[in-house]
Amino acid sequence: MIKFIENAIVIGATGLVGRELVRQLSRNENCANITAVVRKRDEEFNQLEKVQQFELDDFLLLNEQDVSGYTHAFSCLGTTMKQAGSKEKFYNTDFTINAHFAELLESMETHFILLSALGADAKSPFFYNRVKGELEYYVKSLSLYRTSIIRPSLLLGQRQQQRTLEDAVQTLYQRFSHLVPDSFKYKPVTAAQVAHTMVDAAAAQTEKFQIYDNLRIQKTD
Repeated sequence: MIKFIENAIVIGATGLVGRELVRQLSRNENCANITAVVRKRDEEFNQLEKVQQFELDDFLLLNEQDVSGYTHAFSCLGTTMKQAGSKEKFYNTDFTINAHFAELLESMETHFILLSALGADAKSPFFYNRVKGELEYYVKSLSLYRTSIIRPSLLLGQRQQQRTLEDAVQTLYQRFSHLVPDSFKYKPVTAAQVAHTMVDAAAAQTEKFQIYDNLRIQKTD
């Protein structure tokens, strides 16, 4: 059964996956309205009929009133150590802001869809994976109406902000992608595949909590 996505709110809307998600939601006949929370107004979003923009310098200033009335809440918010500049700033974006967003939804009948990462593990020796895992663990502990966690591998797509290592890996992968079997769980996926998985989860998930792993994302058309 396909559920109507009456009102959707998105943070991390101007990132690689977030932008693609907003595009797909805007084209989806089962989605009525989209609010993109942005730090500054985005020109592309101005052209999308269903999209309204909510400008906010600090996403930690979001309150219950700001997020009330939405049937679905998407978080595509994330950064890298290089962009953040320190572990503390990385943690503030990837854990603190996402955790705050989820906390605001506890008393609401809102489906929360979180973009995480393959390898997320609260006990991981790798800081990035550990933070992602801690966030997943915390979100699962909250009393949320419904939760989806999306765990992609390396993301393919054209970013507005350059990520040197990821861009190099992406170029290398594109050259040898024909050698990578579909059953390989670490196979990179496109931002469009990830966004499509998030929309599918929003429209079809009936379970209270579900994880969408990279193999599942790979099968998205």
